[in-house]
Amino acid sequence: AATMRLNQNILLLGKKVVLVPYTSEHVPRYHEWMKSEELQRLTASEPLTLEQEYAMQRSWREDVDSEKLNWWGGGGDPSAPLPPECTFIVLDADKWRAQPGPPEESCMAGDVNLFLTDRGDPTLGEIEVMIAEPSCRGRGFGTEAVLMMMSYGVTKLGLTKFEAKIGQDNEPSLRMFRKLHFEQVAVSSVFQEVTLRLTVSQPQRQWLLEQTSHVQEQPYRDGNSEPR
Repeated sequence: AATMRLNQNILLLGKKVVLVPYTSEHVPRYHEWMKSEELQRLTASEPLTLEQEYAMQRSWREDVDSEKLNWWGGGGDPSAPLPPECTFIVLDADKWRAQPGPPEESCMAGDVNLFLTDRGDPTLGEIEVMIAEPSCRGRGFGTEAVLMMMSYGVTKLGLTKFEAKIGQDNEPSLRMFRKLHFEQVAVSSVFQEVTLRLTVSQPQRQWLLEQTSHVQEQPYRDGNSEPR
């Protein structure tokens, strides 16, 4: 569990997006997003109460090490969802850079997650991204967020393979992952989703690091990130 929540105190600054850890400040806006039936369908999510959402945020933040160890050691329910290895909230970089700095909640665009879903293979990460804010869609935010998260997974978590599970009718996401060299490996008619996979060969790693060479890592303290 040494890699657990490495991103808790860091911020990743890209061109279009800024990735910050999920804090309690972000919960109200996130909760509002997840009331959308469209987002529930696209993310295969059940709506939570605001209290449940705060509890989810705390569980990721504070005490998932024992759950994770239990799960990996076979002591837990193998079918229980594993807490994300990494969760970042995606912020609109232009809004975030505005002076004076606005509250992060008003800059939120979506989120990006990495899960370790295969007990037998700790080098495989499942990646998911959601650009929830309608005004932020179709602007390349999701692509940059995924590239930044993949680069983070490769360099900090030792991942060499990525999977993405996407609804069959989520054409924008399918198109985006295919552009990032993911290839379809399975289709589930039961869950109506497509599984795409990318194995990070040496050329792929080089390409990924080139795509994210502009990204800066900065220290982060809850909601007190300083726009540069």
